[in-house]
Order: sequence, then C-alpha cells, then structure tokens
Amino acid sequence: MTGWREWVGLPDLDVDWIKAKIDTGARTSALHAFDVREFDRDGEDWVRFKVKPWQNSQEDAVTVECPVHDRRAVRSSSGHAQERLVVQLRVRLVDREVIAEVTLTNRDEMGFRMLIGREALRQGYSVDPARSFFGPRAPRETRRRNRGKV
Repeated sequence: MTGWREWVGLPDLDVDWIKAKIDTGARTSALHAFDVREFDRDGEDWVRFKVKPWQNSQEDAVTVECPVHDRRAVRSSSGHAQERLVVQLRVRLVDREVIAEVTLTNRDEMGFRMLIGREALRQGYSVDPARSFFGPRAPRETRRRNRGKV
C-alpha cells in the first residue's frame, strides 16, 4: 500500500530521500534531471545527468552516469509530447525495492522532483489516494532541507 505521495530512495544514485508523487495516470516514472548529456561507452549509449533531490534548493546535487535503456515519446500533463531518455533505476518505495523505468525530464516547475508511475506500482502496490506517507518519512532535517528552510 502507498499513499498519493511518499518519500522514496534511489540507491543507484546515492539519493536516500526524495519526495515523490504517486501518479497512476502516468505509465512511466519520471525524475527531475538537469545537465543531461548522452555519450558513448564501449559502443553503448550512456547518459550523464545531475539530480537535485530537494525542492527549492541547489544543495546536494548528485552527478550520475548510467546506460540508456530506451527513448520514448511522452505526453506531459499539459498535453505536449516530448522525447525523453529512459533509464532503469532501483527505487525504494514503502520499505521495498523495485526496478523502475524512469524518464529524465526538467521538473523545476513541478511540486515533486519525482513521479512514480503505473509500471512501478504494478510490482505489488495499491494506492490509497486519501493518504500520504505509508512508508518511512525522511528525517526532520531532510524534510526542512526539502522545503528550502535549513
């Protein structure tokens, strides 16, 4: 069981806490990424990008490199189609880890740095849209940092 928002972890990115919106309307999960650069590694497509885990903050940005899993046309909630890179990441959601396909996109204007979509949720989750934070909550210091009030 999960609520409509949860604190999740991204172990592959060394991100212990990031607040995510659970979005059953989205097929694929999405992560706020910037400075996205594709490159070739031993004949394979890879991507280097940065993640800022906190809303309204430049602190603790993480640089990540991982293989490109796919490229997909994704229609945003505003109706605009955009081609996005897709990576596979382990996501810790409500005390379990699942493998999720995650698109990389600019979510600066959005309230959450990450969306968890249906494909990830199909791995054994049901959603209670009236509740929040079934899983562990980030430590108080982290929650303050997420609001930009350190």
